[in-house]
Amino acid sequence: MPAPTNKFKQRMQNGDMLFGCWLSLADIGAAEIMGTMGFDWLLIDGEHSPNDIRSMREQLIALQSSDSCALVRVPVGDSRIIKQVLDIGAQTILVPMVESAEQARELVRAVRYPPNGIRGVGAAATRASRFAWHENYVQTADEQICLLVQIESKAGVAALDEILAVEGIDGTFIGPADLSADLGFAGQPDSPEVQKVIAEVLRKTAASGKLAGIMSLGDGTQQYIDDGARMIAAAIDVVLLKRAATETVNRWIR
Repeated sequence: MPAPTNKFKQRMQNGDMLFGCWLSLADIGAAEIMGTMGFDWLLIDGEHSPNDIRSMREQLIALQSSDSCALVRVPVGDSRIIKQVLDIGAQTILVPMVESAEQARELVRAVRYPPNGIRGVGAAATRASRFAWHENYVQTADEQICLLVQIESKAGVAALDEILAVEGIDGTFIGPADLSADLGFAGQPDSPEVQKVIAEVLRKTAASGKLAGIMSLGDGTQQYIDDGARMIAAAIDVVLLKRAATETVNRWIR
């Protein structure tokens, strides 16, 4: 039996528009609830949320029966961390702050088994292979991995063409907050100067045939789609919770 089909990658290759939500609460119950809401994908955040490998694993288990595809953002592009995240069953990984083609090539190697990469071969003991029920997991896993890299700095933008040329990089994802700060507009992601750069990254990524993604919680979503984005992070669980709580408090208490 081969590795499980990566439904997110399959939909990406079909050209589908994919709307998702960030999971920042680092909680299995919250993840399970969000898995019933109908998002195309849900991203378990390991960079800015209090997640560790165990809490990521718990949330992947909670989302196993969900129609929403489960993604994981690793805290940093370290091959040791990537190996663990793949072994707990993640098939789509987002790596923050990618700034060169060399870095991108090393990330591709990190998600692939030898001889094409450096991922450690211990699949029989892992959730990824369903503990060896997928007998041909090692031989088939590479083609089901989806690797997305974040472009969120001047260096990343400058190296974009070279990064997009790396075989094995499936798409880019813009982090507007980090990008705007590095461009000298901290806290101003909607400034014209930042938006111009965002449009350039989206258009170049789309033109390369790879997936273009961005976080968009405001009114700019349609423009991003027009510029080529097919992956939109339209919500964050923390923001949704705060908004709902604020509405309730304002209605009944204040």
